Amino acid sequence: MAKTTTRSRGSGAGSGTGRTMTAAARAAAKRAERGHREPDPASTEEETPGRPEAPEAGRTVLIQPEDENGWDDPPEPSPESFEEDAPRQEGEPDPATPTRHGRRRLLTTTLCVLLVACLVAAAVLGWRYREGARAEQARGQALAAARQAAPVVLSYDYRHLDRDFAAARARLTGHFRDEYRKTTTTVVGPTARKYHGVVKATVAAPTGGSPAASVISASADRAVVLLFVNQVTTSTQVSGSRVDLNRVRMTVALTSHGWRVSGVDAL
Repeated sequence: MAKTTTRSRGSGAGSGTGRTMTAAARAAAKRAERGHREPDPASTEEETPGRPEAPEAGRTVLIQPEDENGWDDPPEPSPESFEEDAPRQEGEPDPATPTRHGRRRLLTTTLCVLLVACLVAAAVLGWRYREGARAEQARGQALAAARQAAPVVLSYDYRHLDRDFAAARARLTGHFRDEYRKTTTTVVGPTARKYHGVVKATVAAPTGGSPAASVISASADRAVVLLFVNQVTTSTQVSGSRVDLNRVRMTVALTSHGWRVSGVDAL
């Protein structure tokens, strides 16, 4: 806003006084516009040396603590508190809500786990099926081997013991073979020679039927067979002949040379 001033053309003291008042009025108007009062030059006192200046408005004032140790500093906030308390921005997804990518990955992982489980189950079932088929095949082979081995292993003639014992050992395997060699060499052989012993064994068979033998248990490489064996014995110690009806449990095992007898127990 333009301020109009009136200058007096008078001279002397009157004109000087008018100019002074006009300048004072302009200064007062400027102070009013600024919103504060400037110090009056006439009332301003000279600063006294050594006297502290009064604090101005808006200046920061430091206050010393009363205690010598000072105030305890407040604990610094941890980063976790900022993360927990930080407000979620508008449009930002909630971490607790699964995203489409997370659901897709979860679905993919679940399908993979199910696929692996199905493959494992299929492999186990296939292995069991193959083992069952091999065990079923082994039952027939083991039964046939036991029927053929029993008459050879349980028979001998004092007139050709070495040949009989060698034929029997050819059908044996493992520890039982060593035990048979030891028994026939130290006990059976000398007794048979001394008393002219002859033992002839056959697997019992009903009239018109198959031999009395059955498989107790079988796996792919081992089987236990129960046989009914008749042994006819003649010697100088027996008048005539003696018939023994025996039940024999024979264990047979699959080796690189076929099925061999690994144990014989009389029941």
